[in-house]
Amino acid sequence: MARKYAVGLGQERGWSVYVHRDVHQALGRLLTGRSDGDRVSHVELRRRLSGTGLPMRHTAEVLAALDLLHDDRAPAARNWIERRTAELPDGSASDVRGWLLWLLDGDARSRPRSPGTLHSYFGNVRPIVERWAEHRSQLREITREDVTNVIAGLRGSQYTSVLTALRSLFLYGKKYKRVFTNPMRGIRVGRRPPGPVMPMTEDEIAHVQATAQTPAARLAVALAAVHAVRGEAIRTLQMDDLDFQENRVTLDGNVQPMASLTRAALRAWLDERHTRWPRTLNRHVLVSRQTALGTGPVSAHFLRHQLTKHGVSLDRVRADRVLGEALATGADPLHLAAIFDISETTAVRYAVLARQLLQDDALGNEQ
Repeated sequence: MARKYAVGLGQERGWSVYVHRDVHQALGRLLTGRSDGDRVSHVELRRRLSGTGLPMRHTAEVLAALDLLHDDRAPAARNWIERRTAELPDGSASDVRGWLLWLLDGDARSRPRSPGTLHSYFGNVRPIVERWAEHRSQLREITREDVTNVIAGLRGSQYTSVLTALRSLFLYGKKYKRVFTNPMRGIRVGRRPPGPVMPMTEDEIAHVQATAQTPAARLAVALAAVHAVRGEAIRTLQMDDLDFQENRVTLDGNVQPMASLTRAALRAWLDERHTRWPRTLNRHVLVSRQTALGTGPVSAHFLRHQLTKHGVSLDRVRADRVLGEALATGADPLHLAAIFDISETTAVRYAVLARQLLQDDALGNEQ
């Protein structure tokens, strides 16, 4: 029964003949000699398949669908908390661990938070805690000045994200008497106005060109640089959105001409995609080793790993494209809003900045 179900699931997910073979072998190893309905524990699955090269995740997926898998692992989120907080300086590790566990479990007046929220909050707080550890031995020693110093250069969504995480951390600290006073008191979490966007420098452009080496990375950069596409739209772009015959691409619901750079980047990536996963049934343009065997989009982490990890900001590339269009077309906000699907407020902000830059350039030429 399990093997029959695996055949159907594999056909649906586009498994290769090798994945089919290995899943069948793993199921035989785990289920042979068991009575009907006797479940396999996750710990046993990992112990018996570890080192064999057989696919644990796909095998577990088949067993779970048939209610033949008993998940007796420690919760993954708790393992992640223990692992990541152990990397922090001694003086703050205990406080941050307690905070993350509080977020995970909730309490009588707070609902539990998702693992994704924990990852986001910890990602914002960790570099700040490590910076504070250079001159503060414990979280309770942090002052309001320490907080204002670390947020001084933040703008836009980064400002909001960091303050939201810090407010949560010190709310926990005050509630459970880990700090004497809350240094966040009186600091508003409301979004700051975004900082001024300036054209990318030659060094920034050179860095992007040097860093975006894989076909997937070059495609993401091309879409951001030519079409000002957001990361979410890049992740969810589907094969049906590409029309090479008519030289068009549908991005975030908007049909646009397929620029030569975009076309070349798409062709290079699709060749790579076909070489690596010729049998995948996933209709998303970007696929990874994990999603090629399924139907969903790549994760946001996939894009971060391709680019942000190496210092390339898609948001920076995208903003440069919008500003470049504003400079080239007379700073018309209606034009920017129409072709880039941005809000009127954002379009006006780019237009005002473009006019200022054009005026400064004109004055410089006169002098």
